[in-house]
Amino acid sequence: MEIVYRRLTQEDLDTFIDMRITQLREEGAKEDIDLVPHLRDYYDRHMSDGTFVSWLALDGDLIIGTSGMSFVEKPPYFGCPSGRIGLLSSMYTDPRYRRKGIAKELLHRVVEEARAYGCGTVQITASDMGVKLYTAYGFTHNGNFMQYKL
Repeated sequence: MEIVYRRLTQEDLDTFIDMRITQLREEGAKEDIDLVPHLRDYYDRHMSDGTFVSWLALDGDLIIGTSGMSFVEKPPYFGCPSGRIGLLSSMYTDPRYRRKGIAKELLHRVVEEARAYGCGTVQITASDMGVKLYTAYGFTHNGNFMQYKL
């Protein structure tokens, strides 16, 4: 098995979206809408303007791991003077390939994308399964994170 890493392209989107939905299902998300058209719209828009990047892991022609980083900008604050934030998402590895360092490599690649974009911080809402990976990489918990659903 030789794993190859490369950036996501438009041609990969159908598989990428399928894997994103699989990830959400594994995390226990409630499926109350058809998310596919919303994901396609998001990725089409943000890949074209450079505010979303993703790295893939492949075994031959098979995509076996995904990552994603969305770039947003907020007013600067002490913890992030640039105001540029990377929002990590779509971290998923096919169950048959887990515990082989693939997620760590994908994480490293998208974090470096955030660094190159000028982000001062990277944030994620981590699944239980991902907490160990992110903690080992150096992420810390922020107990102030709250959300209000509209």
